[in-house]
Amino acid sequence: MRTVIAEDNPLMRDGIAALLADLDVAVLATTASADDLYAAVAEHRPDVAIVDVRMPPTFTDEGLRAALAIRRDHPDTAVLVFSQWVETTYARRLLRDSPTKVGYLLKDRIVSTGDFIDALRRVAAGGTALDPEVIRQLLTGPRPDTGLERLTAREREILALLAEGRSNTAIADRLHLAGRSVEKHVTSIFTKLDLAPASTDHRRVLAVLRYLDGR
Repeated sequence: MRTVIAEDNPLMRDGIAALLADLDVAVLATTASADDLYAAVAEHRPDVAIVDVRMPPTFTDEGLRAALAIRRDHPDTAVLVFSQWVETTYARRLLRDSPTKVGYLLKDRIVSTGDFIDALRRVAAGGTALDPEVIRQLLTGPRPDTGLERLTAREREILALLAEGRSNTAIADRLHLAGRSVEKHVTSIFTKLDLAPASTDHRRVLAVLRYLDGR
């Protein structure tokens, strides 16, 4: 896996780079600004760009705007955003513009190296990795959706874990369910949301988007 890192805090930037190097993840470039990030992605075409939200010069949303530009202009590069805050407007756009190859983690809630690396590999492989708090804030301002209203409490719980990017196996482990039981719940979710069968995992993405938009 090939990465670039955009983080204005040199200690954190160097720390992430050292961590990835120890795990044989190539760090092609490290940057301290959103403009340099975009240039590094254009030059190196990494598998994943690791992006802080608030960067110079205004320390507001430069990182997120750069992430959106990267996803628009370099769709083969996944984006893993990490921040101390949830910027819901941009988080929705990150998901809606192309709901694959994207992650949004909160710095204070990354409790282990394993979780961070798992999220990184997940988005690089085309999946999603969303912190549960990001999901919670995205659900502010509910809008009715008849499909979602048909879901049981357990199905909603499983759909929330799908939104985090969890696999069926990971969901089974988290909820102490049999793998076959999770598969049945996921199939039921697709049916209730009127998502037709497909040969790819696209239905999982569509279900997550329905969940985020309709709660």
